[in-house]
Amino acid sequence: MLDVRDVRAGYGDVQVLFGVSVAVAAGEIVALVGPNGAGKTTLLRAIVGLLPLRRGSVSWEGRPIHAAPAHSIVEQGIALVPEGRRLFARMTLEENLLLGAFAPRALGGRREGLERVFEIFPRLAERRRQLAGSLSGGEQQMVAIGRALMSRPRLLLLDEPSLGLAPRVVEGILEVLRQIHRDGVGVFLVEQNVQASLALADRGYVLENGRISGAGSGHDLLRDPHVRQAYLGPLAMDR
Repeated sequence: MLDVRDVRAGYGDVQVLFGVSVAVAAGEIVALVGPNGAGKTTLLRAIVGLLPLRRGSVSWEGRPIHAAPAHSIVEQGIALVPEGRRLFARMTLEENLLLGAFAPRALGGRREGLERVFEIFPRLAERRRQLAGSLSGGEQQMVAIGRALMSRPRLLLLDEPSLGLAPRVVEGILEVLRQIHRDGVGVFLVEQNVQASLALADRGYVLENGRISGAGSGHDLLRDPHVRQAYLGPLAMDR
């Protein structure tokens, strides 16, 4: 479904990605883990057309999309949930959700889209008229995911969805991703919680210093000595 090959990208004179290749097949959950500053957000921005490539390609269902504008990529079925949620604080929760349905493929189904989001996140239905800026961090993350779902994506990209959230809320977000996956939507997950994201994922990649340093099933990466030492801590090495 998504095929990223030999991507090199950066900002100004600074190159961040050095020949990164990843793939997500239809219906897969794929996790991308690595330290802060490794280039994970840069890769997501490159995939969705927010950052031009210096080299390489991004293909969706066999067609190159790396030269397409971001709105066209959304229309083709790829949606990004950005780090930090990026909501419009002075707009209501429902207004923020409706902004996700701007693409022609989603405009006609906005009512059904809202019903689906409220089914996944019942708490949002109770607060639909509330200003987004007054919501808790967990509720804002629900809105950010719901806004992306309003575009009717076939692949959902998420950038650090658990950032700043309590463990109980994080588990709820991960359960939602399982539900979205069961509905047939592919998931490409960048997540600081390495244990949880690799346990959830069918496959995973390790990105370090702008390069892929490891790849395999989520289960295999959780057992990899380097991953355990670098990201799971000394206690994991003793298990």
